[in-house]
Amino acid sequence: SESMRLKLLSCEIFFREFCACVARSPHTVDVEFLPKGLHDIGTEGMLERLQRSLDQVDNHQYDAILLGYGLCNNGIAGLSARLKPLVVPRAHDCITLFLGSRARYLDYFQNHPGVYFMTTGWIERGDASGELSQLALGKKLRLLQSYEELVARYGEDNARYLQEELGNLSKHYRQFTFIETGIEPDGRFEQHAQQEAAARGWAYEKLQGDMGLMERFINGQWADRAFLIVPPGFRIVAQYDEGIIDEE
Repeated sequence: SESMRLKLLSCEIFFREFCACVARSPHTVDVEFLPKGLHDIGTEGMLERLQRSLDQVDNHQYDAILLGYGLCNNGIAGLSARLKPLVVPRAHDCITLFLGSRARYLDYFQNHPGVYFMTTGWIERGDASGELSQLALGKKLRLLQSYEELVARYGEDNARYLQEELGNLSKHYRQFTFIETGIEPDGRFEQHAQQEAAARGWAYEKLQGDMGLMERFINGQWADRAFLIVPPGFRIVAQYDEGIIDEE
């Protein structure tokens, strides 16, 4: 197959994994990692920042632009492909990519309620404060808002209720699951996850990750339903079914 020139715009959560995939890809891939903190600026801010990054790509140099993001609380819904196709994994959030498929993520999630996932990226580039902010569910409620922000936005009574609910949400977590993708340099990341679990008195489990989805993404194998290809002039929309995203 002919070699393509691709541009990857990705959340830095995937730093080590995507670097490993790019190193082995038959294609020439230019990579730009964006700060994980984009998730914390809210949907509109994230969308704006991502579209700006997309628009700054010199389209003429590339055959396609790859977006290394899940739907992530609708932070990518609304993004437009300009002159070249935009390729996106169909994923609710980043854990799908670490586990290799939506089905596997859903299955694990349903059988292990209250799990907080850890990977090299979450440990190296996640929140130093250890905020439980990774799941799309939690982000919908803006877990990171302070009480004052909640009052300003929703009023005193609602704020009190929301804060109780958010408190409960973080109480529901009771296990750390470290996803080992096989690119770890040594045991330090797993050890970190084990220590965090011990410190909180939570259960700990190591799960073998699966780089297959990421590899197919970087290798240009986009024919299956795992990827959405957005033609120039179309934009990403959220879907409330197993397709997750579509274009219009």
